[in-house]
Order: sequence, then structure tokens, then C-alpha cells
Amino acid sequence: MTADLDLLSEAFVFGIPLVFNLDQVNRYVHEGVGANPAAPFNSFSHARTLAGPADTFVSINNDTVYSFAQIDLSGGPVTLELPDTAGRYYVMQFVDAWTNNFAYLGHRATGTAAQQYLLVPPGWNDAESAQLPVIHAPTTVFSIVGRWACGGDWDLAAVHELQDRTRLTPLDAGASLRGVPEIGADIPPALVFLEKLRLWSQALPPAASDRAQLASFATLGIGVVGESPYVSFPPERVAEWGAALESANKALVEHLRTGEVPMVNGWQLPYHAFDYNLDFFEVGTIDSAQYTSVPPAQKYLARAAAALGGLWGNHAYEAAYAAAYVDGNGEQLHGEHSYALTFAPTPPAKAFWSITMYSVPNFYLVDNAINRYSIGSTTEGIQVGEDGSLRIVMSAAEPADPEDRANWLPAPEGPFRPLLRMYEPDATVLDGTYVIPAITRLD
Repeated sequence: MTADLDLLSEAFVFGIPLVFNLDQVNRYVHEGVGANPAAPFNSFSHARTLAGPADTFVSINNDTVYSFAQIDLSGGPVTLELPDTAGRYYVMQFVDAWTNNFAYLGHRATGTAAQQYLLVPPGWNDAESAQLPVIHAPTTVFSIVGRWACGGDWDLAAVHELQDRTRLTPLDAGASLRGVPEIGADIPPALVFLEKLRLWSQALPPAASDRAQLASFATLGIGVVGESPYVSFPPERVAEWGAALESANKALVEHLRTGEVPMVNGWQLPYHAFDYNLDFFEVGTIDSAQYTSVPPAQKYLARAAAALGGLWGNHAYEAAYAAAYVDGNGEQLHGEHSYALTFAPTPPAKAFWSITMYSVPNFYLVDNAINRYSIGSTTEGIQVGEDGSLRIVMSAAEPADPEDRANWLPAPEGPFRPLLRMYEPDATVLDGTYVIPAITRLD
């Protein structure tokens, strides 16, 4: 039985990207999330405001207005129409069911002129009849994560106009869609993860290079077709396997905090956190050794950590992320203290940059009295030094000094994790020439 428990841990790491991801896909289709209302497959859910604490999605940003679309190509191809943004930064990021970033459209990748594409399912081979550029999806169900740069409330009307001209049109409007298979109500709650992995991996198979690993979980019932094997498990096995899965989840959360990620001045630099896609390179992706750097033996843990800590995050060539759990002395950042972060110079990004505050361990935006969730190159009213430097103060309590209040990034009362984003980062970010300064405790 010990072998089964060890295998359960491996299955959790392998399967959590698929399960966690499709749970979010279902949320967006059936419930909506925060500012994004529910929207059926093959249509956009447009947020009309920047994200806030009500948007309970891991590491959601407060820099761009989101347009999400959950795509189901089981009924055939779908056309995507994008407007001319006249130079405004935006990105349409394509993420398959296993969280592979497989295509990019927008400012960096394809420019900002009006564009149209045909989105086609796995195995589609009718290229001769296609009248539009084709994007091949690795899985029938996938997500389009759209982000529109927005300067603030004053800029929302312009963003709304662009959103309204962004359209998805199925070629066969009457085709039935399979969607994400539903889980039976009789599955023991402790083993729902395994049932989701079983059903969803069969409906949405992984890359060919991952199928041997998936098959290695056969003794756990993952490959069983038809009726679920878990409904007949005795209570003691349900409890034992459920505890093993819970332990695997806790270990992954701890890995997020302490894992071997390059670190400078207390900042984790997971610039290659999303480099685990080795199979699918459609328009806008970069298929080079620099961005396929994850060793095969570390691929599944890297993918799991990326899903749990930053689902739908971009490759670093689109947006580079840096997270801090600790100050310059290695102490956990906590709202009971005050901190300063001084950029001199500010982060070099071709589009723009920001630093956003998140709670720990959920990585949600933090409610605060001034409704400020991020500070960055487009923030109005911040105080910049004569030398171009920028001093940001982080604390739960409002600073007394007026200049500090202008540059205050409110923190929760408990532990927190700020996240720096650099959109279209300069090469000096990715090669380590630009060094992010340490966060300094003030009290």
C-alpha cells in the first residue's frame, strides 16, 4: 500500500494543473469570477473594471482589464476577431487544458492592427479550405486569457469599446458541445480529485510526451473507462488515499514558498516558471532553448507549482514575474511591520510594470481603505524622486508622512507576498543585469 501512497503523490503533482485549471474553467462558464460574469463556451466574459478583492483568482492582476473566453472546439472550429487597438498594449494568451501556453496574439506577438484567426481542434487537417490564419489547439477545451492595458477608471470606456469589438463565432452555430465532463455525486469527497483526473484526462488527453506518465497511474484507477472505481472503495482506503492527496497538496504549497527558484535580494525570480511546454508552439510563442529550459525530470513539479501559484501566467518574454515572501534579511513579510522598496532605476519594461499586493497563502488581492492594489509605471499621483527613483511603502497601517501615503501599497494585517510584473521586459531583466532591490523593514 505504501507504493500506492507514493504514486498518489506523483499523480497529484502530474494532475493538479489539469484539475485546478478546469475547475477554474467551470467557474467562468457557470458562475463567473468577481468582475467577470459567467459566459458560455465560445464567448467572451468581459470584466468592465480592474480586478479587486472580490476577484478570488490566484495572483490576478490589477493592471489590465480582463477578457476571458473558455473555448470548446468539440463542435468544430471557431473564428476569433480582434480590433485595432491603435498601439494600446493587450495580449490574448492561449492556455490548453494542461496549462500549456501555446499561442499569443497582441502587442508583442502580432501587433495591434485588426486581426482574424481560425481556432481549430486537435486532428483538424482542412487547411486548404481555411480562409484565415489557423491556430491549432492541443486540447478541445482551452482558455483565452485577454488582458487590456488600462490607465484607470478614466480609461475604462475606451477599453470597453475594444472589448465589444472582440468576437468569437463558431462555424457551426448549432453544433452540440461536450464541455468538461461532470463528476458523479456519489464520488467520495476525499477522492474527487482522482475522479476529475480520471475523467478529464480521458476527455482531454495530454501531450504525447506525457502519456506514458499518465499511464503509470493505472493502478490508481486513472485509466478506468466507464463507471468510477472510487465509488466502491471501503472507507479506510478512502481515508488513507484522501490523506495522501492532502499531504501532497501541502507539500506543493510549501514548495511554492521554499522551492529552488533563483533568488536575488529576497525576490524569487521564476522567469522560467512557465517553460514546461515542450510540445505546442503556435503563433506568438518562442520555441527556443531559452524558453524550454525545464529539465524533463522537473517538468511536472514545475507545471504544478506554476498552476497553483500563478495559474494562466505568461512566459517571461510576454511578462516577467518576481515574487517576494521575505524582506532583505530573510524575514517573512507581515502587515504588522512597515517596509520600503526603492527602485533606482525603475524596472525596465517595454510596455509597463507594476507591483501588486497579495495575501498569503491564497494569493488574492487585499481589501484596503484606499482601494489600491498595485503601484506601477501608470499609477497616477505617485511621488518620484529628482533622480527618477521611486520609494514604495508597504504596510497595513496608513503611513503618517504625506509622501509615503502617496506611494503606499496597503498590505494585509497578516503575511503577504508582493508580485512584480514587467510587461514585455527588457533583455536586462531576463539575463539578470537588472537587479531588483531588497524590501527593507522600517520598524
